[in-house]
Amino acid sequence: MKEISIGELKPGMYVQDIVKQNGNLVIKSQGKVTSRAIVKNLKAKGILRLVIDPSKEFVPEAEVSPTIPTSDEPAIPNQATPPERVKTSFKDEISRAKSLHDKGKGLQKRLLSSVAKNLPIDLKLPTEFAQHLVGSIDRNPNALMCLTKIREKDSYLLEHSLNVAVLLANFAKHIELPEVEIQELALAGFLHDIGKIKVPDEILHKPGRLTDDEMDVMRKHVDYGIETLEEMKLPAALIRTMAEHHERLDGNGYPQGKKDQEISLFGKMIAIVDTYDAITAHRCYKAGMPSQKALKILLEDSPVKYDMALVQKFVKCVGVYPVGSLVKLTGEQVGMVVEQRPDAPLKPIVKVFYSTRTDTYSAMIDLDLRHSQYKIEKAVMPEEFGIDFNRFFEEKIALAAS
Repeated sequence: MKEISIGELKPGMYVQDIVKQNGNLVIKSQGKVTSRAIVKNLKAKGILRLVIDPSKEFVPEAEVSPTIPTSDEPAIPNQATPPERVKTSFKDEISRAKSLHDKGKGLQKRLLSSVAKNLPIDLKLPTEFAQHLVGSIDRNPNALMCLTKIREKDSYLLEHSLNVAVLLANFAKHIELPEVEIQELALAGFLHDIGKIKVPDEILHKPGRLTDDEMDVMRKHVDYGIETLEEMKLPAALIRTMAEHHERLDGNGYPQGKKDQEISLFGKMIAIVDTYDAITAHRCYKAGMPSQKALKILLEDSPVKYDMALVQKFVKCVGVYPVGSLVKLTGEQVGMVVEQRPDAPLKPIVKVFYSTRTDTYSAMIDLDLRHSQYKIEKAVMPEEFGIDFNRFFEEKIALAAS
């Protein structure tokens, strides 16, 4: 973020906030500056200093007429369409996304610690993080989506909430929701399990099936989360999204046992994403399942538990072979999917790095399977070949791109 004076504001910038102005006119502060007329209009309304987000800068198109600012209308049009951002390659975005991913885990850890100690939380930090997360997805969604595959068995609570935020934002963008709603979903995903820190560790990390009494305690994490978000004075709609992530269409979810139409669109979306990431996650007591298995479970449980239309859209969003997942090719090679092809879901771009014939790492090559003799034989888990995927990713993908 960067604070500037109104005299420095130019078309192509994205305003994050208005920090100083004359008069009491209420002006919605976020949005893209598409023309000189908008800058002139802001000056006329007494705007003195603003905060811009350099990561959201764009190339302005034709000049447009300024919006007349009132208490109900934005001074900068920003809700109708997402702000334009410069698209980047996977190589250019991955190191930036890795840094953001690391910061997200650190922030999640601090938030959970504050909740555990009943300390106040600065809402600005997770809100800004959610905005940066959406910015990365807009530039190149494959980078952060790939990072959702980086798992540590003892970091589930931190990684799960971060992954749900990434997956939700990408899902929302895929179905073309407005920018403000994409950011709202990213924030809801990031905070959705914050109440779990108040669940006793012996239940939260129990290596086995919970008893009925223990499950009752575990289910209270949603109520704890609602209380926390209300104390943070978050919007009611966002709290509702968080509160519905364990509700199911048949009424057998919790905490309220809502049914179908009683559950909001965002509640239905977060339920799908939360389940998908939980199934694919590594825990201290179980290995994660392949993405394909998780998608199959979601489809089998629809429309009883999950909204069938939304599940089908989510499957198209993440793809048959999600970015970051490993696949074995017919040429006895293993590679990581780095880019989806919507027109050819079975033929993504794969970064080949391992030979199953020699059980050794090989020189990395990007293969576009639409134009290759090789085909995907099956999805695989790194453990099948003794691959330390986290180390490989850190040394050969993230660091190599920085």
